[in-house]
Amino acid sequence: MAIVGGCLCGAVRYECGEEAGGGHCHCNDCRRSSGTGHCSHMIVPEHAFSVTGEVTRFDKRADSGNMITRAFCSTCGSPIFSANAGMPGIVFVRASSLDDQEVFKPQMVVYTNRAASWDVMDRSLPRFALMPARDDIPDAVTQR
Repeated sequence: MAIVGGCLCGAVRYECGEEAGGGHCHCNDCRRSSGTGHCSHMIVPEHAFSVTGEVTRFDKRADSGNMITRAFCSTCGSPIFSANAGMPGIVFVRASSLDDQEVFKPQMVVYTNRAASWDVMDRSLPRFALMPARDDIPDAVTQR
């Protein structure tokens, strides 16, 4: 079953053939780019992701030193996906852009040391003060 989504105005659509987990991020860049306390990202193998429509890309170096590329609709500005140069082959799809919100199953929370007190996440999820090393990420997130 394909996982589909897109932007607010409908100019950008995407399809994911599979997903490999995901989570919530409270880093400063995610908070600012989302306009709220965190971003929720579904992790998708790059080979299983296709997008139609025009996206604008914005590059910014993350705290880790890796370059993060964020893609958003050129018409309405809706955030669609991002890529981290330090994690090649993976696309981070904004869960808020999914047609079916229930497809997203968060598996961790990162940058909890930067979370606003009013933005409370599911306490049963693994939590990391910063971005965990790849070996520390729950297996379900990195299996594919």
